[in-house]
Amino acid sequence: MHILILHGPNLNLLGLREPALYGRVTLDEINARLRALAGQRSATLKIVQSNHEGVLIDEVQSARGQADGILINPGGYTHTSVALRDAISAVGLPTVEVHLSNIYAREPFRHHSYISPVCAGTIAGFGWRSYMLGLNALLDLLSE
Repeated sequence: MHILILHGPNLNLLGLREPALYGRVTLDEINARLRALAGQRSATLKIVQSNHEGVLIDEVQSARGQADGILINPGGYTHTSVALRDAISAVGLPTVEVHLSNIYAREPFRHHSYISPVCAGTIAGFGWRSYMLGLNALLDLLSE
């Protein structure tokens, strides 16, 4: 199986950005853990981080016919991007949304996700482990 991993805006600053909220694990460390897990599950990954909405949308659209599923942390675009939501819906690939923090225990504006309704599921609040849980869930879903 081939999985597209998308990291949204500001996730390149993990380990430095608000470590009390997001932890000290860097994006490179998360990606290494994802690759190790994918190897154990006989999956391949394409990993992309971008601070630009259009780049993320282009990657989602490019995944059609290339990937079996998408694991996405849309970052701040979770709460603002109808365009990213529409791209995920349009390609029709099983998608799992992940968040490091529990978005439902934070500021009220973070409680709404435009992305969740077009995803198979959402995992939030487990720090870097959210990615591992999400990848396992996606691979299990694709295997059924």
